[in-house]
Amino acid sequence: MRLLRLFVPMLAALAFAPAAQAASPSFTNYAGPADLVGDAGEPSIGYNPKTDATLFQAYTTTAKVTGFDGAGHATWADVTEPTAITSLDPILWTDRDTGRSISSQLLLACSKAMVTDDDGASWTPSTGCGAGTGIDHQTIGGGPWSSGGLGASPLYPNAVYYCTQDNFVAAHCATSYDGGQSFGPERETYTADQCPLLLHGHIKVAPDGTVYLPTADCDGKQSFGVSKDNGLTWSVEEVPGTTTQDESDPHLGIGDKGTLYYGWQGGDGQDLGDKGYFANARSEGRPWISVKPAGSSTWRPPIDVGAKLGIKNIQFPEVFAGDDNRAAFAFLGTKTAGDDQAPEFKGVWHLYVAYTYDGGLHWTTVDATPTDPVQRGCIWLQGGSSACRNLLDFNDITMDRQGRVLVAYADGCTDACVTAMKYDYANADRPALGVIARQESGLGLLSQFDSLLSGAKPKKPRRFSRSARAPAATRMGDEDEARERD
Repeated sequence: MRLLRLFVPMLAALAFAPAAQAASPSFTNYAGPADLVGDAGEPSIGYNPKTDATLFQAYTTTAKVTGFDGAGHATWADVTEPTAITSLDPILWTDRDTGRSISSQLLLACSKAMVTDDDGASWTPSTGCGAGTGIDHQTIGGGPWSSGGLGASPLYPNAVYYCTQDNFVAAHCATSYDGGQSFGPERETYTADQCPLLLHGHIKVAPDGTVYLPTADCDGKQSFGVSKDNGLTWSVEEVPGTTTQDESDPHLGIGDKGTLYYGWQGGDGQDLGDKGYFANARSEGRPWISVKPAGSSTWRPPIDVGAKLGIKNIQFPEVFAGDDNRAAFAFLGTKTAGDDQAPEFKGVWHLYVAYTYDGGLHWTTVDATPTDPVQRGCIWLQGGSSACRNLLDFNDITMDRQGRVLVAYADGCTDACVTAMKYDYANADRPALGVIARQESGLGLLSQFDSLLSGAKPKKPRRFSRSARAPAATRMGDEDEARERD
């Protein structure tokens, strides 16, 4: 019996040995054409495992990206749906099980949405929303049907959800039984009494059909709206040990057996007082992740995945999981402390990606843009328009069919900004060029492809956007002012 107790831990150690000994992941950054994705604040990314096609949403433009060559070159083709003219918020979501993608453009009380089953070659219309949903910050997502709901639909293999918030009372979700072609009536997910920020991140669905709508502040904690019956009823789950400063949306990745990986920006450092933000300003907001193992009712204590690199402030946490014990947590980070909303903030931001291969017990964090900053100065997340709001509200993340991580982001530092010694923080014209960071080597999120990725040669970092001629971003938060007028 004692020999067995010794033998089992040895087997576990051997099982994790390849992950522990593998080289850190490396990335190549693929900048899109400025005339196609040159105004890409708050981009979305979807991946179709059936065709190996990647869809990148930049404002009203949908691009199909193929042919990643490992050196920063890929083919970006315009597959925009023909009725996309304007938007207050753009979102794209791809159902990895079927290959269906939905492009959604917010138009206040509803969204205009189109559906494609062939990576943008053709599109069909959707009703766009559920009756009674809100006016802001829509998200679309989907996954398996829950056994606790009305049962699976004969019209489409997965449930699809549309969620928004109304700025005053509640967040709302509606369920589609036909793959996003139409949606039922809204259901309140949480209210401003408990969750005063109301804003939410991207909706996610677990393998058992449980639906999660992340939000950054319920009673001062990172939280979720949770439904176990396909959106008919909702409850709130607050994540213990978490903090907030009511800036970036939190993001959830779900492993293939149901482990939850919840990435969020902390309310860290010194309290800098009331500056008219959604919450008091903080001197730091570090990259934290909370993990709830599959089958457990308990969250582990959160881990700061940027501590070893000295990261003090982050924005746009994005998480994706593959195998149940593997996840990637991407974010924009800076080693500069201080109020990153203030015009005088002089932090230099890079894209970082943290990986776990043991269910969230340990994390390896890499700089995916080590020689090419993504932004200099502040990143505004307080609503309304601002010279520092060129990146808008979020980035996005997915993986390809071999487990490589793909991160969609807007690059706010191109051309001379990349190497500037004296950057004009006050008067800079900040761009928002669409870029995909693609993992090229190191272990990915699917262990069955470890031999392929671990054997790949790491890529040397490049100043990929130094020669880019991206225009200044034109969407700087004016959509919020339109909502207030209307």
